[in-house]
Amino acid sequence: MKKLILIFIATTNLLGFSQEKYPQNYFSPPLNIPIILAGTFGELRSNHFHAGVDIKTQGKEGLKVYAAADGYVSRIKVQQFGYGKAIYITHPNGYTTVYGHLSKYADKIENYVKSIQYKKESYQTGNLFFKQDKFPVKKGDIIAYSGDTGGSGGPHLHFEIRNTSTEKVINPLLFGLNVEDSKPPIFQSLKVYILSSDARVNTQKKGYTIPIKKLEKGNYIADRISASGIISFGVSVFDRLNKANNKNGIYSLEMLVNGKRFYYHDVETFSFSESKYINLHIDYEHYKRYKKRYQKTYKETANKLSTYEKLINNGKINIKKGFNYNVKIIAKDLKGNISTIKIPITGKESNVIFDEQKDTTGYKIIAKKFQKFTKESVTVAFPKNTFYNDLFLNFKVEDDIAKIHTPTVPLNKKFTLTFNVSKFTKTEQQYLYIANLEYPKYPRYQSTRKKDSTFFTTTKTLGNYTLLTDKQKPTIKLLYFKDGQWISSLKTIKVKIDDIGSGIKNFRATIDGEWILMEYNHKKKILTYNFNDKKLVGSKHIFNLVVSDNVGNTNEISTTFFKKQAN
Repeated sequence: MKKLILIFIATTNLLGFSQEKYPQNYFSPPLNIPIILAGTFGELRSNHFHAGVDIKTQGKEGLKVYAAADGYVSRIKVQQFGYGKAIYITHPNGYTTVYGHLSKYADKIENYVKSIQYKKESYQTGNLFFKQDKFPVKKGDIIAYSGDTGGSGGPHLHFEIRNTSTEKVINPLLFGLNVEDSKPPIFQSLKVYILSSDARVNTQKKGYTIPIKKLEKGNYIADRISASGIISFGVSVFDRLNKANNKNGIYSLEMLVNGKRFYYHDVETFSFSESKYINLHIDYEHYKRYKKRYQKTYKETANKLSTYEKLINNGKINIKKGFNYNVKIIAKDLKGNISTIKIPITGKESNVIFDEQKDTTGYKIIAKKFQKFTKESVTVAFPKNTFYNDLFLNFKVEDDIAKIHTPTVPLNKKFTLTFNVSKFTKTEQQYLYIANLEYPKYPRYQSTRKKDSTFFTTTKTLGNYTLLTDKQKPTIKLLYFKDGQWISSLKTIKVKIDDIGSGIKNFRATIDGEWILMEYNHKKKILTYNFNDKKLVGSKHIFNLVVSDNVGNTNEISTTFFKKQAN
């Protein structure tokens, strides 16, 4: 009982200390509904940590979004992917709040944004910056409506709090945004890693999964292992909040060795520039192979994340013969709910002889040097520090496929991949593009630049690439109306567009020869025009749409419709 009380006090002090840094009750919730999260701050995402919280909107779009505090709209950005329609509000206390995946803005802001879109003849606005007097707001003002725009996986509101001067993102829950959570994190599985050439675990010289058993609530125990040399661990762990079944990220992860802290990190705050180091923070190879993320309890040398605190030997444990070790891994959520895994270890000497790795590829990568290799008609060029570590690179060309090592190795920078296309005629080259073959059944267009007899692209993903041909035009299908039809009752024009080859690059729509704004839902592949944007003159109108793919194939549709004007 005494031990439990001490743990509770320590947890309360830790969370209280974190919250004392930030103003409490200054920011109000951005939605007027119970706050239930679909995603927590610092969650593990593809190539980045989640920079805010995702608030559920009851499966709906169009909920009113409120300014969390007094301030002014300092930035607006509309983009096809990312945050979609987003608004940034700067507050006088040194913080900026961000609201993403919106369906539309409040009327005054919406009208301004649309004026820019029509002026540019583009849905995407780029960053629009404003001074304090342009769009001032008071706490509780309606600033927008929730939606599903951008890279959203469903209707929700993405909400961030940033330090205005440093642009570092901070966990919004530390500002008093309250969510119900009485559930401890859940450990799914445990891995052990071999981190020195002489290290062994149960005579094995490669890392593997160790069985764990759940005891009472929040407590787990692993099978005893025998080991020698330098090792550490990784865990697959998630958290669940009350009233939600989705798997969320944890707040902190800690590892104790015989009661002494060797490893600790939390997701209080981080900068966007360091978010890419998530690929060193997790077992990237395992994730790429099996789509399951393990957070390591040790820090890679090249990992520059600022979220770690007071590590001993970077979380690496040197197991010595004849000694016993009790390792405890502790996962916490921000409410202080705790789960632990206990791992008993016996130090046992291994007599296995280590064989030094030999170069069997012919392509040695020195991480700190620029290197360039050519095989047949394919060239790869790696700027210095593209790789985090030296390695022997597998690089070959088979059946016109460039095989560049394996996508299980994370990269720090983009490299350049070049194809010599001189064997193709000019006409053939017109329809060619570079494709990524990570999923062979679904080749993915890779941004392809063409110069004379070479095609090249830049990418941060190793793996298989090839040249593919696309001679098919995009498809266009009118929805809910036909050529020559009266559509007076319709508030919108909707069109479905698709391309099965290189993918949609751009589109342009007009009514009676004048450009109109069509918003593209790339998840549903639907373009939508709202008749409220412009007042039409007369009843007969011509709608025209031109759609192009990434190699220049173009399709066009022109149709007549009739519409009575509303009084």
